[in-house]
Amino acid sequence: QVQLVESGGGLVQPGGSLGLSCTVSGDTFTIYNMGWYRQAPGKERDVVATIDISGNLVEDASVKGRFTLSRDNTRTTVFLQMNNLKPDDTAVYFCYALAPSGTPYWGKGTAVTVSH
Repeated sequence: QVQLVESGGGLVQPGGSLGLSCTVSGDTFTIYNMGWYRQAPGKERDVVATIDISGNLVEDASVKGRFTLSRDNTRTTVFLQMNNLKPDDTAVYFCYALAPSGTPYWGKGTAVTVSH
C-alpha cells in the first residue's frame, strides 16, 4: 500500500515562482524513481523531472534551468521548485513514484496555472 500526498500548486503570473512537495507513505523501503509529471488540457502526461535511487536526474528540456527537483534525506519526499514560470507550464502536476515491480504510483494531482 503506497500513498503519495502532494502539496503546492496555485495561480501565478508569468515569471513567478511556485514550489511543489510530495511525500510517499506506506511501503517505502525501496523507491527506484520519484518525481513529477504534468498533463496540460488535451495533451498527454509528460515527465517534468525525476530522480532515481542514486540521485540521477532526468528533466524535460522545457524546464531545464528553471525547475529544480530535490529530495529529503529520507528519500521519501521530493520538492519541485519552479522559477520563471511560463504559460506553457500550466498543467495538472502529478507526483510519481516507481515501485520495485516497475509499477508507477501517482498522486491525485495539483493544478498549476500561469496566467496574467
